[in-house]
Parts: sequence; structure tokens; C-alpha cells
Amino acid sequence: MRRATAQSWPAKPIRLVLTAPPGSSIDVLGRLIAGELRARLGQPVVPDNRPQGGGTVGTDTVAKAERDGYTIGLSFTGPLALAPLLYARLPYDPARDLAPIVLVGSAPNLLAVNSALPVQSAREFIDYVRRRPGQLNYASVGNGSSSHLAMEMLKAQAGLYLVHIPYNGAPPAVQATAAGDVQAIMSNPTSLMPLIRAGRVRPLAVTSAQRWPGIKELPTIAELGYPGFEAVAWNGFVAPAGAPREVVERLNREINAILQVPDVRQRVEAAGWDPVGGTPEQFAAYLKAERTRWAPIVKRAGARVD
Repeated sequence: MRRATAQSWPAKPIRLVLTAPPGSSIDVLGRLIAGELRARLGQPVVPDNRPQGGGTVGTDTVAKAERDGYTIGLSFTGPLALAPLLYARLPYDPARDLAPIVLVGSAPNLLAVNSALPVQSAREFIDYVRRRPGQLNYASVGNGSSSHLAMEMLKAQAGLYLVHIPYNGAPPAVQATAAGDVQAIMSNPTSLMPLIRAGRVRPLAVTSAQRWPGIKELPTIAELGYPGFEAVAWNGFVAPAGAPREVVERLNREINAILQVPDVRQRVEAAGWDPVGGTPEQFAAYLKAERTRWAPIVKRAGARVD
């Protein structure tokens, strides 16, 4: 197959694998950037949602795609950093099979509960769960996601027994919480804010090191007596390992430029994400650091998917 070159690429539409379902933050950000890329590259960037397996199916799809620059993916914390720590048989190795392009955004998780749960604060929630070991459920946006591991970290540090119910993406997970099928969730602001505004779920705390500007009155979990607690969600573009270097560099330049467009930046921030950007090398270093940071947490929590 003729490899892409800086002069000839792109000569046809580009497939963008989105590793989460329609309506998720990955879907929203991916489609926003895809539209901007089309104008800059002169070719359609076609979204393809592959949310199964907590995003591992879509990420594996990218890892096994042709290395010609015509398949890229927008993936996130779980499939890129946490899955190798959780799955005994993961069909891809993120460090070996994927080429980082650019880190797009980061966001805290919010700890939220169904509005009917009789707790008004995170401290009340922790006490409530402690008095009912194994009687309450929490939703995550998928096995191995930051939504899953952030709650497992809280369980380990606070001595809680909550039953994990994984869903296939944020939309069904937050809806299950709002409906009372589960009692609690940790998820990013993009998915939770509409239900918070509607009064169907109640936010209690934030998992970042500092308070979140979107709801400044929410305490951090570290403030509750768990120093050092931090569990942010993030996402970024990847290509199959071995994709042409000039294509990776071109996509990196274009996406960095897109993240600086005032309207795009405003829409990303309105969705609850902090735009990041940077070089492929910086994204690669961040991925390595995240895997190293989470490894002892996963081991301590005893979290496994299979």
C-alpha cells in the first residue's frame, strides 16, 4: 500500500473512531473537532462510534487499523491508561500499538447521587454508605474508566462497600443514577450538569486537586480528609503505531490550532473540559505517567475486569 506523505495526505475521507456512545463527552468533543478538521484538511472526517468494552473495542479498532493516516481515534483515560492494569487479556498494548497525537482535554469527576437519597453532603454520603455495607450501588461509565477507578479509590480510602454497576458510556450511567436504578456515580461534568440543573442528581464533591470553577461550593474529596486524592478524566487523539510521522505532526498542529479558536475553546470549556494541547511527545509522557500513577491504586483496590 502506498504510504501517506505530507504532500498527498489527505487524499480521501478520514475515519475518526469515537470510543464512547453518542451524547457522551467524547462524542461531543470528537464531532466538534472533526468539523473543524474538515475545513482545515479539505476532506471529511467521519465519526464512527465504537463504545463497547468501556472504549477498549474502539481503541483496539484504531490499534489494528491500516497505518496510512486514514484512521484515527479519540480515546480516554480508561482504554489508554487503566485498561492494561485491569484486563488480564487486553487485545492491544497502548504503549506498543498506538501513536499519541495530542492530549485534548481534562476534567474532574463529580461525585453525585440520586436526588432522592437522603444525604446533602459528601460527608453525609460516606456515613450513609458505611451504615449500609453492600446495600447501595454505584454506576460507572465502563469498566476501567476513571469513573470506575475514582470511586474504587474513594471506597478504599474511606472504607466503603458499594457495589459497582458498569454501563456502556456516560449517557446510560447518569440516566440510571437519575432514575434511582443506582444510588451514586462519579462522572465528568459534561454528562452530569444537565441532570444536576434539572434537580435529578445532587453533586457532592469533586475529584480534582482544586475546587472546580463550575460549582465552586463543592469540596474536593481531599478536603474531606483524604489528602492527595485526585482522579481526573482526560482524552486525546491517537493513531495506529507506525502511522506516518508527518501525518501525526500535521494532525497535532491542526488540533492544537483548533483548541485555540475562541469559539471552540468556549464550547470545550462549556462542556466542562479544560483544553490542553501540546506535542505528541508530551502526550506520550503523560500516558506513561498516568499508567505509573494508577498502578498501585488499582492493585490496592483489587479492581479487575476479567
